[in-house]
Amino acid sequence: MRKDARNEDEVSFFDKVFKVVLRIPPGRVTSYGAIAEYLGTKGSARMVGWAMNSSHTKTSAIQAHRVVNRIGLLTGKHHFGGQKVMQQLLESEGIEVEDDKVVRFEDLFWDPKKELK
Repeated sequence: MRKDARNEDEVSFFDKVFKVVLRIPPGRVTSYGAIAEYLGTKGSARMVGWAMNSSHTKTSAIQAHRVVNRIGLLTGKHHFGGQKVMQQLLESEGIEVEDDKVVRFEDLFWDPKKELK
């Protein structure tokens, strides 16, 4: 039985997202939109979010907690098996979180366009 081509494209996109996320250093964060833009698919931040949601089913450790929204909010926190798990993972890397938002987001922001040349 032939796989749906759209599904294959989605898997390929997710794999590209995972490769970027694996490069985010501990103690740094990036955004869904920054990853999408780096991959040449500006405007597909939601798809990056879907990739992060599916990353929890992977056997390899995708550091999805390092990906937040464009202003530093922990919008994906409910996909971590508890309301505070994402925050705890970030805090374990020295990232301060207050009211579900990364403190000093601009200082900790890791831009794949600049970092992955």
